[in-house]
Amino acid sequence: MPDITFLYKIYLDHPSVQTDTRKLHKGDLFFALKGPNFNGNVFAEKALNEGAAYAVVDEEKYKTTDRMILAEDALVALQQLARYHRDQLQIPFLAITGSNGKTTTKELIKSVLSGKYSTYATEGNLNNHIGIPLTILKIKRDIEMAVIEMGANHQHEIEGYCKIADPTHGIITNVGKAHLEGFGGIEGVKKGKGELFDHLRARKGTAFACNDFDYFLEMTHDIKEVIWYGTKNKGSIQGSIVRHDPFLQVQTNYAGTIDTQLIGGYNVYNVLAAVAVGKYYKVDKKDIVNAIQSYAPGNARSQLIKKGDNYFVLDAYNANPSSMKAAIENFANSTFEDSDKKILMLGAMMELGKESVEEHQKVIDLISQYPWEKVILTGGDFSKINHPYLYFPNAEPVRDWLTQQHYHHAAILIKGSRLMQMEKVIC
Repeated sequence: MPDITFLYKIYLDHPSVQTDTRKLHKGDLFFALKGPNFNGNVFAEKALNEGAAYAVVDEEKYKTTDRMILAEDALVALQQLARYHRDQLQIPFLAITGSNGKTTTKELIKSVLSGKYSTYATEGNLNNHIGIPLTILKIKRDIEMAVIEMGANHQHEIEGYCKIADPTHGIITNVGKAHLEGFGGIEGVKKGKGELFDHLRARKGTAFACNDFDYFLEMTHDIKEVIWYGTKNKGSIQGSIVRHDPFLQVQTNYAGTIDTQLIGGYNVYNVLAAVAVGKYYKVDKKDIVNAIQSYAPGNARSQLIKKGDNYFVLDAYNANPSSMKAAIENFANSTFEDSDKKILMLGAMMELGKESVEEHQKVIDLISQYPWEKVILTGGDFSKINHPYLYFPNAEPVRDWLTQQHYHHAAILIKGSRLMQMEKVIC
């Protein structure tokens, strides 16, 4: 492994890091990572030919020039470089994890903090063992706040990310039935997500937690500073849903009324988290409200799309039992202007292990409680259950079916796991 100070000096001269030659720019520092179906070492010479300043490789036969840096493991070198850079940055690092709402909470907090501070946050969902170090290495010396999203599907993953990012502050949005197969059940999810709070406890850091969820009382025990928010009459930030028809309006005890561009009452917790962080960092109340109100979700996360006289709620980035239940219940209780019918188009949920069929059955049981115009179920374990609804194996025939129906004045919820690519329904 190259000496980290040597590698860091090269990084300071070439502070743009890339792992994909298709996205390479002149002067980049290229890391030759490996995966199940690729070997980045093979592309190292191509990276140099296309303008990379240096390439970090981990197979000696690919070190063909002095601009190739040989490491024992290119991924480990990337992570160590990120941690070394992190240690040079004496700024707050706010980490966000949870079963649902991570990205929305991150974007709201970024919007709030950016009104007062130079803020850098995880781009998109670069929240894994590669994305987190790449995010940290994009943080320049003039940045005053860092917001790091952390995703996980098994225990000890968040623990590892904390060793790289060393967060000073943290939020666990919630603990739900996501990635049950990898975590080994709901208690495993709690333990895995709780690794962020374990880090903050040891570091004497600050946690933000929602007092609506009783499990956070135990999970935050002995953390030096806990900032509470929620809909209950306690904590630093309290709020309530005024309406969601379909956009969410929230009344708070600190910042007054906030009219959001978010679909779904479940987003109240994401809004209150952002208000709590804004208050903690002394962002002006008016700026907090303006920042939250100006945020519009994208990337198939609770997007409201109008096509003709129909409304589509596109929430197809991902799905698990907790988020599916919240989305269905919210959609059932929402009103859409000039719409007289509601249609569900649901894709299957993934990574639920032995509980998968049971959790899909619970979705069907929930659906049966409401008077839908039509229900379409798609893929996965929906195929293993007897139900009275229309079924298709994937999103393409759902799209074809919808095109043939010629609906008018309909509100349509589209939700499913990333693998199902349910956004294709309205492409």
